[in-house]
Amino acid sequence: MNSKYYIPAGTGTVPLTVDITPESAGWTESSLFVVELGAGESITRRTGDDEIIVVPLAGSASVSSGGVTFDLAGRASVFDGPSDFAYVGRDSEFTVTSAAGGRFALCGARAKARLPFRYVPAADVPIELRGAGNCSRQVHNFGTAGVFEADSIIACEVITPGGNWSSYPAHKHDENSENESQLEEIYYFEIDQGADGSPGFGYHRVYGTPERPIEVLEEVRSGDVVLVPHGYHGPSIAAPGYHMYYLNVMAGPGDERAWKICDDPAHTWLRGSWEHQDVDPRLPLHEKRTR
Repeated sequence: MNSKYYIPAGTGTVPLTVDITPESAGWTESSLFVVELGAGESITRRTGDDEIIVVPLAGSASVSSGGVTFDLAGRASVFDGPSDFAYVGRDSEFTVTSAAGGRFALCGARAKARLPFRYVPAADVPIELRGAGNCSRQVHNFGTAGVFEADSIIACEVITPGGNWSSYPAHKHDENSENESQLEEIYYFEIDQGADGSPGFGYHRVYGTPERPIEVLEEVRSGDVVLVPHGYHGPSIAAPGYHMYYLNVMAGPGDERAWKICDDPAHTWLRGSWEHQDVDPRLPLHEKRTR
């Protein structure tokens, strides 16, 4: 039986394949919508109380708001490097149009301040290689605090080569303190196909503390979502032969926009072991896609 925090692919209403609001998630801040558009199709939405980052997952699009249009070159797939993106502030109407069709993530968070409509090219997205050995992964920090100005949203993409573990050691960010920030988190997954075209899969884990228990262990495939309202989360495990992608969308009720985490103390020692290991040579993946 699946956890209530696991949302399988395709549970949104067409053209949305993912439709997660704070209300549907049972929290107050973070949201995610994934829209699939056919050639020449468009979708118009209002941000309301949210700020939105439009990120192409596959394909290109134009994003229009307030009489201004930005053209997003996008990418063929999430495994082909970072994408350019557009930011839409709260209390705005915007339209996403795709001439050739594609799949687009609308990453959202409740916002107090209204910031201007903006465009960021893919070349300006920092790429971080995190971990080492079979804990190596590639992070696209397109919407993280300190990289991109926003009111509350924190968003990034992670590529985990087949056979590797990421979001590891398990960590949490569910209370506001000197060392931790309270953030609701959404994991949206896409899994690369195998060398023979077979569909891939992976696993994702969330577990709690005695004071705040939670228990999630799910097999994930392309289009699946796991919600992390609280607790330690990780690892995200890519099955051998199948690269894993996940999009993280986070926001919290605190005044500080920051990603401060605490490792599970039983496993934090692993970080020290990376000092004597090389980063997986398959990374960065978009420069050398080997399985």
